[in-house]
Amino acid sequence: MKKRVLLAMSGGVDSSFTATLLQKEGYEVVGVYFMFHPRAEYHKKNIENIKKVAKLLDIEYHIEDRTEEFSERVYKPFVEGYIAGLTPNPCALCNRVMKFTELVEMADRLDIERVATGHYAKTDGKFIYEATDKSKDQSYFLFNLKREFLPRIIFPLGNWYKEDVKKEALKIPLLQSIAEQKESSEICFVEQSYIDVLKEHTEVDMPGKVLNTKGKVVGEHKGYMHYTIGKRKGFRVHGATEPHYVLDVIPEKNIIVVGNKEQLAKQRVVLSGLNMFIDDKEFDAFIKVRYRTHKVPCKVKRDGNVAVAELQEPVYGLAKGQAGVFYDEEKVLGGGWIV
Repeated sequence: MKKRVLLAMSGGVDSSFTATLLQKEGYEVVGVYFMFHPRAEYHKKNIENIKKVAKLLDIEYHIEDRTEEFSERVYKPFVEGYIAGLTPNPCALCNRVMKFTELVEMADRLDIERVATGHYAKTDGKFIYEATDKSKDQSYFLFNLKREFLPRIIFPLGNWYKEDVKKEALKIPLLQSIAEQKESSEICFVEQSYIDVLKEHTEVDMPGKVLNTKGKVVGEHKGYMHYTIGKRKGFRVHGATEPHYVLDVIPEKNIIVVGNKEQLAKQRVVLSGLNMFIDDKEFDAFIKVRYRTHKVPCKVKRDGNVAVAELQEPVYGLAKGQAGVFYDEEKVLGGGWIV
């Protein structure tokens, strides 16, 4: 009897090609598409693609509506985060509380042991590792997975380069149109800008004051939710002769604080809400504080659900609400949320 695996299918080239790889490895693939938000056109196109792939590979597939759960667990915290002056990371949150939880729970209902996704990452059942293709690596977004899920997860694209995935998919007639389609945006429920999402729920255009680090009013801005730490455009500083960056957001007063790049530098990161794959209380590591930043060496001390990382070189644009992820070279040690 064939081994079975439940594959999260998105309708994109990565998960579609992943299905072919799993079949080559001898798995009986069962696909599932989770509807996490109410964008009907988005789902229509993806479901059409999944039907094509299911027909091509002769696999069973399921369409599951999880819009209510997603709204409560991911969408609302995203909106509330921005209102509170944070810079949320909905993908890292979703991977824990929605995508992999729903995937594993469904696998249990179908009596399937293994689950798979089209993420660019690796796992040995105990840890998550960076993918071979560093430009597409998604290990940063996976730091928050429950430890007990790891032995069940397969990441078939861990050793693949995206360009090779596309090349191989183009050789398969029914996957050609999927391989040629435009990549979806990073946050699935954001079509253009996160500001458009916030406008549906709250007032975002609220002119306010720009302060310098001494508390002096130096300009104006268009509403604090338009700004994240490190942003250097979209506000006005009177008589500015050098670039100014957002250093802090004070939501309750609708104020942003700005300064020069040197003032943006931080060499200490505090994380809460930890999810760790190691039990050490003190350790040396590298930390990544944004998806598209390089890792910085640090010394970490943990106390319960809080970690303090002292960095050996400064980071810029340290934003409350983003994920901070610890690595030992390519291995993910865990992480938390920047406070």
